[in-house]
Amino acid sequence: MTDQSSPQVSEETQSNWAREQFQRANLHLAENGILFDSVVTEECRYLAPLVAVWKIKTTDGKYFWVISGDVPADFTHHENAKDARELLNYFALRWQMKAANLRASAVNDLTQIEYAAYLENRSEGLFRIKDKEELWA
Repeated sequence: MTDQSSPQVSEETQSNWAREQFQRANLHLAENGILFDSVVTEECRYLAPLVAVWKIKTTDGKYFWVISGDVPADFTHHENAKDARELLNYFALRWQMKAANLRASAVNDLTQIEYAAYLENRSEGLFRIKDKEELWA
């Protein structure tokens, strides 16, 4: 993720990217034992090719937020954020804490240290997107 605005992409490219990210989000949920039923489309947001936020209803009637894009695929219970913008803040903080924990425990593990740097970078990108008022008007 960069400081710059999202690159201009065609409508078809955006649509394909969103579909791929939706599939990635559902795969991530399935890998964690959560089965998708439907999407609360009016609460989902995406900024291709940076980040996509999905609100998912599961087959057992629970709701989850899922994030994908140029970020780690991740999810949380819907109670942890009232909307997509708040969710970006939630994951940014969560990833910063995870990065700090990785750095503290992986003193000589270069892979873990690199992943911590990746999480920090992505969390900073989420903060920047969250703070851009023009994206949320």
